[in-house]
Amino acid sequence: MNPSEMFCPNRRCPKLGLKGLGNVSIHSHKERRFRCETCRRTFAETTGTPYFRLHTEEGVVTLVVILLAHGCPPQAIVRAFGFDERTVARWLERAGQHCQAVHEDMVEAGQVDAQHVQADELWVKMVGRKVWMALAMAVPSRLWLGGVVSAQRDGELIRELALGVRRCLSCLGILLCTDGLVSYVTQFRRIFSVPGVREPGSKGKTRQVLATGFLLGQVIKSYVKKRVDAVSQRAVCGTMSEILARVKATGGTMINTAYIERLNATFRSRMAGLVRRTRSLLRRERMLRTGMYLIGCVYNFCTPHRSLREELPAGGRKWRARTPAMAAGLTDHVWTVSELLHYRVLPKRIDLSRWRGKRRKGTTPPTPDAPWGAQLAITV
Repeated sequence: MNPSEMFCPNRRCPKLGLKGLGNVSIHSHKERRFRCETCRRTFAETTGTPYFRLHTEEGVVTLVVILLAHGCPPQAIVRAFGFDERTVARWLERAGQHCQAVHEDMVEAGQVDAQHVQADELWVKMVGRKVWMALAMAVPSRLWLGGVVSAQRDGELIRELALGVRRCLSCLGILLCTDGLVSYVTQFRRIFSVPGVREPGSKGKTRQVLATGFLLGQVIKSYVKKRVDAVSQRAVCGTMSEILARVKATGGTMINTAYIERLNATFRSRMAGLVRRTRSLLRRERMLRTGMYLIGCVYNFCTPHRSLREELPAGGRKWRARTPAMAAGLTDHVWTVSELLHYRVLPKRIDLSRWRGKRRKGTTPPTPDAPWGAQLAITV
């Protein structure tokens, strides 16, 4: 137990999320609890992680999550470990929700220099119906930028995907390569538009224009008897020469969606419910969404990519393994699944300038100028 590596999770504490200030001390070695000397609250070591209030050993839970993240069917885990199927589903949901928070905290922080993005959607067969899952990735770093699950393959699905991609980017001047779905053109044009320059003497709202450097290319496939007969490329935003120059600068030769289709294959191989011919069909979209975030975070932070390895100087090891998150500059080492599940996301701070609820006897409501945690002082 190392108090210097912990921060107070109390959203009313003035030292929320701050480490190494000496305000966190050990409250109980037996119960593995810490204490914040500022707000006088105690909290467990597993607060903010999927292990919180679980009675099963952490190593066993981590092993089950690793198996789930690499395509092992839940039924096999139930037979091998003797757990109830609902217990395994609950652990999967907890791990997926935690990974979603990690993804929003690190990948969607607007620090990814993507340059070249590919997006695609795949259908998922569930019990009694079919849903769609749209994914996007940055080609230079192979970083998974996010995904959306929807019952319809429509503009709303692509709109949510475009919003997620924009939250990840540090620069909107990217090349986007997709298939021939029309919604990609309309939605990405709308999301990647910025206010233009107002002309002198003009009135009303400023006209929206595409972000500088934004390019969009599409791969059009024609089918004959459910087989690809011909493939053509089309420049939608920007000229073909500009698009090909960006493709060559990011390691490609032509407009394609090969990288995102390979990522789709990775997701299908790592989630039992995504296999085309399987008996492990999913029943709820929520489990599909949590499983998507679990696999995506394990892929980003814990899985070294062979095409991303770096050659080291002569002597010793020849290559240095890198994950997509390392290639994107989000981390400096390969994470383990245990490290991913132990990562604590900073909770949102509560606005204490607004006093809500019934006031306890002996307390005074804080003023707008009062410091954080002023309502915790007892005046009796």
